[in-house]
Amino acid sequence: MLAVFEKSVAKSPEGLKSPQSDPDLVEDGSIIDHFADLHSGSVTINLGSGGVLAYSSAKQNPLSPRLFGVVDDMFCLFQGHLDNVASLKQQYGLNKTANEVIIVIEAYRTLRDRGPYPADQVVRGLHGSFAFILFDSSTKATFIAVDADGSVPIYWGTNSKEDLVLSDDIEIIKKGCGKSYAPFPKGCFFTTSGGLQSFEHPLNELKPVPRVDSQGQVCGATFKVDAESKKASGMPRVGSATDWSSHY
Repeated sequence: MLAVFEKSVAKSPEGLKSPQSDPDLVEDGSIIDHFADLHSGSVTINLGSGGVLAYSSAKQNPLSPRLFGVVDDMFCLFQGHLDNVASLKQQYGLNKTANEVIIVIEAYRTLRDRGPYPADQVVRGLHGSFAFILFDSSTKATFIAVDADGSVPIYWGTNSKEDLVLSDDIEIIKKGCGKSYAPFPKGCFFTTSGGLQSFEHPLNELKPVPRVDSQGQVCGATFKVDAESKKASGMPRVGSATDWSSHY
């Protein structure tokens, strides 16, 4: 799967950008074409000014399937599986046919519309092996997460236009981002308004850790929980005049 989000929609963390310049990076349109060349039967979804999503059902692990869903202008790519599907369907009032991608969309909708739970608690309530990339075209907001064990690895990076690029195919990321990429940190989620946060340690800040490749060149940083730093508390919750997307 592949996602390219305009920098106005999803600002790349500063640590992802490598000081090493790479003149051979491909442009957004070319990276989509490159993805299509590598993955037969791929489907591309144009998100207008938000960016592009693409995915393929070919050569996937049957134990970690790729799913795509769209509900009310919310587009979601999901890979993996959830172990607590039945209880999540009941929690979100979904019918028996709802799958993992529909559950994630409904969880996001609950947060967006000022649900009673903080975002980290909602993501922590998803039990299983997963990675997902969601875009809400009505609010131009992203919601991205990887499970606590990093069981479904995805990579993220920043291209020459400082757009955010995500994919489970590291060669695609390298083609579009050069050295300015890193594994998406496990146990974390990213939103347009809140940036990168840990759902395992929601009270702690995340710090970039420099990464050097086998050739000694500086790449995009990985992000680790900073055990020494604590976030300020007192985030407005239910009843606030401002909705969830303004805070997370």
